Amino acid sequence: MGAVGPWQIVLVIILALLLFGGRGRISSIMGDFAKGIKSFRKGMEDEEKAIATDDEEKKSAASLKAEDIEDVKVKETTKASS
Repeated sequence: MGAVGPWQIVLVIILALLLFGGRGRISSIMGDFAKGIKSFRKGMEDEEKAIATDDEEKKSAASLKAEDIEDVKVKETTKASS
């Protein structure tokens, strides 16, 4: 049980070739992984910008509604005093 057999050696060699052989597969995999992370971060930033824009639009719409209400009150008081 303590000795390393020929099948274990062959298996280790095959795994090493799969991991490290063939034009830098690990660097290619890590490059793809990094691109995925960058894309995810960009998507999160875009989503945060969209949320911030929506919040600003809601605030401006609410302030416009308040201004419209004030204009209506001014017109009503003007009509009532006439």
